Order: sequence, then C-alpha cells, then structure tokens
Amino acid sequence: MGVGARVALTPGFASGGERVVEFYSAALANGFTQELSRRGEPAIHAKRERRALPIVKAAVLQAETCADLESGLARTAGLIEEAASHGAKLVAFPETWIPGYPAWLDVCRSAGLWDNPAAKRAYRVMAENAVSVPGAAAGRLGELASANGVTLVLGVIERVESGPGRGTLYNALLTFGPDGRLLNHHRKLVPTYTERLVWGPGDAAGVRAVSTPAGRVGGLVCWEHWMPLARQALHESGEDIHVAVWPTVKEMNLVACRQYAFEGRCWVLAVGSLQRASSLPDGLDPDPSLVAGPDAWVVRGGSAIIGPDGAVVAGPVYDEPTLLLVDLDLDRVREESMALDVAGHYDRPDCFRLERVPDGTRRGAILPP
Repeated sequence: MGVGARVALTPGFASGGERVVEFYSAALANGFTQELSRRGEPAIHAKRERRALPIVKAAVLQAETCADLESGLARTAGLIEEAASHGAKLVAFPETWIPGYPAWLDVCRSAGLWDNPAAKRAYRVMAENAVSVPGAAAGRLGELASANGVTLVLGVIERVESGPGRGTLYNALLTFGPDGRLLNHHRKLVPTYTERLVWGPGDAAGVRAVSTPAGRVGGLVCWEHWMPLARQALHESGEDIHVAVWPTVKEMNLVACRQYAFEGRCWVLAVGSLQRASSLPDGLDPDPSLVAGPDAWVVRGGSAIIGPDGAVVAGPVYDEPTLLLVDLDLDRVREESMALDVAGHYDRPDCFRLERVPDGTRRGAILPP
C-alpha cells in the first residue's frame, strides 16, 4: 500500500454486503504541520502547503458483470452512486464492463470451431446487448456521470448501428466528463488472440489524454499496454491519470501497469472485472481443466492503483467485489518527472521520432472534439 496508507473496510457495498476498501494517500497527511500552541503544548493544525495541482479522489469499481444491457446499466448506476457517496470525482470500470467480457473464447473448447451454432448465438446475444456510440445507452452513461458529478471512464462492447461496419463489434473505452459530455472514444487497436473472432480492429483517434476536472485522463485496453508506440503517443499527450482496463489484472498485467506508471510518471488505475462460469453461454462447454464448476471465477478482478513512481498503493484484489478509493496527489506527477520525462527531457527527438498517421474515417461513430 505504501508508507502511511490507511485502510478502512465499509460493509454493505452495492447493497450486497460486499467489500469496500478505502485507501488514503500518505500525501494527505504530509500536507499538515505539527506546531506548538501558545502554551507550549503540541497541537495539530490543518495547515496545507501551497499546491499547484489538486488531490483527486479516484474510484476503481470491481464487480460481477451483467449478461444484458439494461441490467448492466442499472448496476452501473448503483455503483457510480456508491463511489460518489464516498467523494469520488473520477470513477473507472473494467474492460467491456457492459455487457461483459467474452470469457467463453478462452475457456470453452468449441468456441473457435467454424460455423459453430452456439458460438454464433453467443455473438448475436453479445451484439444485441452492446452499446452504440452515439446511442441511447451511451447517452444514459453520460447522464450518470452528470447526475453524480464525476468523470467516468468505462469499457464497453460497441455496436455500429447503421451504415458500413454494421456487422462489426469493437472493444471500446469511453470517457465522459462531469457535465455528461463524451470526451473521448477509444477503440482497441488490435483485438488480442481469440478476441479477433468477435471484434474488429480499432484506430488511433482515441489514443490521447483529455482534460477533465480530475486532471488529464487517458487510457488503454488490455494488451495495448505492450504496444510501445501507443504508450509513447499517450505519454506525449500528457497524462496525470491513466486508466488501464483488463478482464483480469494478472501478474504480468500488473507488471505492465507498474511499468506504465513508472515510464509515464502518472497515476495508473488498473481495473479488472468478475465473472463466474455460470455466466458462460449455453451450448459452449468449459474445459474442465480450466473451470472447476459453475461457481468458479473465469474472470478474477485483480484491480489495483499504482503511483507515479511505479509503486502499488492499493490492491491487487482478486475474487471479490471491491471498491478501491484513493486520493491521487497530482503534484506527485510533477515531482516524479524530475528524474524521467519520456516526452520531454528524457526524449531524443533528434534521434527518434514518433509520427502519428493522420486519422481516417471512423466507421459508424462521431468522434468527440
């Protein structure tokens, strides 16, 4: 957790008695000074040192996904309200939180068989419950951000509603401001391994940080964290907070998140979700060597929060619903940049240069300004 961190457990999270874990950054305590009173007795005075950047309370939501769009939106609403009630101003959800990650691709033996009726049904159900951007579901997500006064970063499976690409789904990461506006719409650049059966390749239009009241916020999806040029593009965009979304934040995924925080000198919210084997589609049997039974986790969470020095300050937490809350001291981003700035004083553009290819036409979506 880091030196000086405190932990509080709060019962009743999401009306289900699940676990709430709250971590308070040691940076808050460092803003206070101990002085002597007039009578010579020690006293603690709430005297803050002058700050250039704010302290932002961020929330990472780790919970079980819902199989259908309406249930997913309802659960999302309750979880955002819960996080906001704890004072969160930035709220992050996992990769494809709505309508849930297609874990059947990885644990069901017949998922990749050509013309498999069960796999085609699973794809249809996934498409029916996907989010169109723009669309009614995306509009409701913006309304939730606005109603709770939070910056919201959330992973969805995206469906193109009409026109070219109407039969293609995308793995998308959406960022909404506290006024409800869609600030960024990123589509995963390359679906990973088995994901290529169900998602199309994205583009670089959303590989950027955007300004929010919580600071400059960017994000990448899953294995994009092993794409060096995508990382560098975001570093050059200037992030205070990076949202790293995954199905499960496995050990090597956490390594990637810590590397990203250290390299980018930014806070990283690593967000994973939860799914049980009982949620797998009918007709697709899980491999018994991978799944012990219907109550077994096939997506295990692992959410964590990492500081701009690469140190883990919260988590990782596996196999249980969790709300992680951390006060992010954005002044630390500047402090850690003294030693390393890969887009500034530790860059050599005279030797190496990243060139962004001009964005082409994106199918079926309107890009945020």
